[in-house]
Amino acid sequence: MLELNDVLVEGAEKTVSMMAQERKVTCLTGGSPLVRSRLLLAMMGLEPLKSGFVCIDGEPLGKATSRLFRRMMAYVPSELRADGEVVVYEPPTVQEVFGLKDNRDAAISNGLLSEEMKRTMAPDDKAQLLAVAVLRQRPILLVDSPHPLSATYLHRQAEGGRLVIVSSDDTDILRMADEIMEI
Repeated sequence: MLELNDVLVEGAEKTVSMMAQERKVTCLTGGSPLVRSRLLLAMMGLEPLKSGFVCIDGEPLGKATSRLFRRMMAYVPSELRADGEVVVYEPPTVQEVFGLKDNRDAAISNGLLSEEMKRTMAPDDKAQLLAVAVLRQRPILLVDSPHPLSATYLHRQAEGGRLVIVSSDDTDILRMADEIMEI
């Protein structure tokens, strides 16, 4: 279980409290896409909290636990620019996030990646980002602005035992979510 307790991030107008559980898709919706992105990053300890705290299975996120938390998570940014920086928020860049030792632990073969990209039903870069995150086989999957065609795929990830948190206002994504958290 991933829990946010009265979490406030930069740019947010109100605090967020929620509990996301394994085998369910929780969708963060409403508010600004930037604030939702910052909430996803805060769950990994990569965005400072103005107030509140994040817990996984009752263990609070802190300096001592942030590396452990990130080992449990796979993150899919909303999109990439040509230089590799995530468009929705300022640094850390995608290179910094994926350059973390915790995220380099497994090589993914091109054949396996191609097959998984097809399963996502998303186009091009969105498919690759989502497929790489899923192939990391982490128990927590954080997806910023997934493509609507990936809704069923994301729900299957949750049914397979993952805790899935997405950030979206898309009606297809909202329909497939088990829980919706209005920001």
